[in-house]
Amino acid sequence: MASSISMDDNPAFARIPPWVKAKLRPIAIEKIQQVYDWIETECIPAERIYKAQLKADRWKTPAIIHELRNKAKAQGLFNLFLPNHFEESPGLTNLEYSCCAEIMGRVYWGAQTMNCHAPETGNIELLAKYCTPEQKKRWLFPLMNGDMSSAYSMTEPDVASSDATQIGIRMEITDKEVIINGRKLYGNCQYNDEMQLFILMGCSDPTNPNPWNRHTTLVVPARTPGLKQVRNLSIMGYDWAPEGHGEYIYENVRVPIENIILGPGRAFEIAQGRLGPGRIHHCMRLIGQAERAYELALVRCFEPRKKPRGKFIGEFDSNIERIADMRMTIDAMRQVVLNAADTMDLQGNKAGRYAIAQSKIMVPNALLKVIDEAMQMYGGQGLTQHTPLPEIWTYARFVRVADGPDSAHRHQVGRDQMKRANEYRARAEEYTKRYQELCKKWRLEPEEFWGIV
Repeated sequence: MASSISMDDNPAFARIPPWVKAKLRPIAIEKIQQVYDWIETECIPAERIYKAQLKADRWKTPAIIHELRNKAKAQGLFNLFLPNHFEESPGLTNLEYSCCAEIMGRVYWGAQTMNCHAPETGNIELLAKYCTPEQKKRWLFPLMNGDMSSAYSMTEPDVASSDATQIGIRMEITDKEVIINGRKLYGNCQYNDEMQLFILMGCSDPTNPNPWNRHTTLVVPARTPGLKQVRNLSIMGYDWAPEGHGEYIYENVRVPIENIILGPGRAFEIAQGRLGPGRIHHCMRLIGQAERAYELALVRCFEPRKKPRGKFIGEFDSNIERIADMRMTIDAMRQVVLNAADTMDLQGNKAGRYAIAQSKIMVPNALLKVIDEAMQMYGGQGLTQHTPLPEIWTYARFVRVADGPDSAHRHQVGRDQMKRANEYRARAEEYTKRYQELCKKWRLEPEEFWGIV
């Protein structure tokens, strides 16, 4: 059955490429429209309400978020990210959800009102994919219902965490429990009472000859004895309350053996299943953030109180070209993200790792430039709290590191491409062979070039 919603001249679909529109099913068209209306009418007007409520208590989720989450849940807007191959899914593909996620990203906390924010998206997908039915009852369903929040704890201060085989927090597995000792960075803050559990990756079998089988993933309740938050970590000067990013010490933290997910030694299998979707979710939302920056730049172009030398700043050639570059960059990066999402749908997360890496590498770097240009057009004000631009820029910078630094992904892409060198060399040799045959036919002396096949 076709959707009753028209995509023609509809702002909810204005930036979606034709090839994607052709793939949208009626359920997706309706959800995209719902999400657009939700963000435009419920979230953007409430941005300053959120700030005012947060100022009163930095580590308590603002009341406006709770109110909006209840309304969003009633409208069927919760957990839209969960792909349609999960029985708990609301039914969207990765590609269809990408269109929703970009719109959510127009407000930094917009996704949170729909339970589609990090780290919840990755954690819920992990629990849905790898947990037993009993574990799902304990952790997955409360998270999907929005009854609590969670954290993913992988990064450590004492090792090069970009090489995850070095993750060293110690897990001693006995017949009844797991005893944990070590340090972690970046899990959401205990300061917020809604944060109830950590999904923790640690080293349980350090002498295993296969480094990919040394680690285990398990769930640690956030108030377990021995688990201490040292401090909140500021990101580029922002505390990112009310979720934050904590630094933690584990001292003889004990959890039941039943809290292990999938089984001992299977952490890397879990991590790869989780991090692929999480990486492009950040990129999807970042497109929406960049669109807000672009719109603010256009507003500034024709601000009647800002007319240097009697002209709108949008009338200067340099700014006309700047706006053009911003527009084309955002549209190009959207294609990259949508291609990654479509590849995941068609070929799976593992086969789509190049497209995922391409998004993770290219999108934050390109959009940092877009946001930076928007800040420049606002002059001194663009660096202050008068606009959301500094926070948008900081989020984009954070995404370069989140879920693995872009340099690690670039290295992996390069290594994979190097494996094809012999294939291309053989092809070049065939070209040369054919060239020599043609020279003989046309009675020409073949030329030789040093260093070229």
